[in-house]
Amino acid sequence: MIRRALGAAIAIILLAGGVGWMLTSPEPLPASAVEGPPGDPERGALVFAAAGCASCHVAPDTDIGEAPVLAGGMAFVSPFGTFHAPNISPSPQGVGDWSDAEIMDAVMRGVSPSGAHYYPALPYAAYAMADPQDMRDLVAHLRTLPPSSQENLPHEVPFPFSIRRGVGLWKALNLRQGWVIEDDLPETAARGRYLAEALGHCGECHTQRGPLGGLDHAQWLGGAPNPSGDGRIPNITPGGLKWSEGEIAYYLGTGFTPEFDTAGGEMAAVVSELAKLPDEDRAAIAAYLKAVPAIEPAAE
Repeated sequence: MIRRALGAAIAIILLAGGVGWMLTSPEPLPASAVEGPPGDPERGALVFAAAGCASCHVAPDTDIGEAPVLAGGMAFVSPFGTFHAPNISPSPQGVGDWSDAEIMDAVMRGVSPSGAHYYPALPYAAYAMADPQDMRDLVAHLRTLPPSSQENLPHEVPFPFSIRRGVGLWKALNLRQGWVIEDDLPETAARGRYLAEALGHCGECHTQRGPLGGLDHAQWLGGAPNPSGDGRIPNITPGGLKWSEGEIAYYLGTGFTPEFDTAGGEMAAVVSELAKLPDEDRAAIAAYLKAVPAIEPAAE
C-alpha cells in the first residue's frame, strides 16, 4: 500500500515536472516569420527610431546622435531586481556574431541564441506584435552601426527571479496574441496603434503592472508608478491628457508641451527618436491616443 502511494506520488511529481518543463520552454519564431525579403537598412533606421532602441542601449550619459554606439550599461530598477541593458552593437561582445534569426528571436520572443529566456525588461511582449519585415529591416540597420567592445553587466536579480526558466511561466501568462485596443480604427489611428502598442511599446512605461509584473490592460496607458520611486509616469489616455491631436503630435516631434514646458528625463530621449519619424507617423500616434478609452485620474 505504501509502495503504491509512493509510486503514485512520484508519478504525479514527474508528470507535473514534465508539464512545467513544457510550459516554460522557450519558443523561437517559426521559420515563416524569419524567412522573407532581405532587410532594408534605410527602412530599418525608421523602425529603430520608432522602437526607441537607442534610448535604452546607448551607454548612460551618452548622446544618441545619428550613429549611436549601442554599448549598453543603462540600469533599470524594478521590484524584481536591477536589469542592465546589454551591448547590442555589431561586435563580438554585442550581436555581431548572431544570425538574423537569433536577433529576431531575442527581440520578438525573448529567446537567447543558447535557448534561454530573456527577462521582460526587454519589451518583447510588445515587439511580438511587430511586422517580421520591420524586424528584418531593423536587423539590417543594426549591422550598419558602430561596434563596441564593452562587456555586458550582469543583472542584479535575487532568487527566485534569478531562475530564468521561470520566465517561461511569465510569458505564458502575459504574452498577447492581439492588440490591446481591438476595435476597428480609422487607418491613421490603426497605424498609430501599431506604432504605440508594438514598436513604441508605450504601455511598458505608461501602464501599471500587477504583482507578477504583467501589464494591467484594464488600465491601459492610464499611468503608473515610476520604478525609480520618483513620482508617477503620466496617464496619456483622454482621461489624463487633454491636449489636442495636433498638440500631441507637436510634442512628440519637438518635446514642447502646450504649457511651454519641455520633455524631460527618459521621455526626452524618446522624443529625440520619434522626431526622426515622418510627420504622419507622429500624427498617427496622436490619433491613436485620442481613440484609447479614457482612464480617469481617480482610477490611477
